[in-house]
Amino acid sequence: MAQKLPSRKVILKHFDLRDPVMAATIREKGAFKLSRNRNYFQVLCKAIIGQQISIKAAESITQRFQRLFQGHNPTPEKVAVISVAKLRQSGLSGQKVKYLKDLSVRFLDGSIRTHRLAYQTNEEVIEALTSVYGIGRWTAEMFLIFSLNRFDVLPVGDLGLKAGIKKIYNMRGLPSPKRMLALGKKWHPMETVATWYAWRIQDAEIITY
Repeated sequence: MAQKLPSRKVILKHFDLRDPVMAATIREKGAFKLSRNRNYFQVLCKAIIGQQISIKAAESITQRFQRLFQGHNPTPEKVAVISVAKLRQSGLSGQKVKYLKDLSVRFLDGSIRTHRLAYQTNEEVIEALTSVYGIGRWTAEMFLIFSLNRFDVLPVGDLGLKAGIKKIYNMRGLPSPKRMLALGKKWHPMETVATWYAWRIQDAEIITY
């Protein structure tokens, strides 16, 4: 189930104890704000669009993608019938168009059991979603963060998280997965909170899905 956002006091107490460097970033960047989007299909579309590209590029393609639906949210029904050419015009690669089409089919045929996801563990959700063509672990992790508001998600493959860690901890290069997992152990059970602040350190905009 989705949890209530932890208070600033609780967050700072945890990080002061476990990771003073991250605690300093949290103080600098202000309150933790994580929006929750219960439109599962929309969040997964946005996460697929954002795969392997910068936050800014993802934002502009997402806006063009949304405009295709003339002020309405994309739905499985609409994405299933919209032409490939139109989707490509929004800046999507041929591969991502295939992923979005497959996602809409999975929602329509019930193979993604949306009513179950909120009650499953992180790993169960990841397993269910990665069975869809084009959804990898990172996309499923974005879903856990932005649709289910899970606070213990560490997206080791996330480019923004890597760049944020490099900046916060003054590293010469991007952190290795091993280093990220070691940090994740310190942050547990608030890996998502630390990830959010690592994103904020590079981008003043609050990331939403």
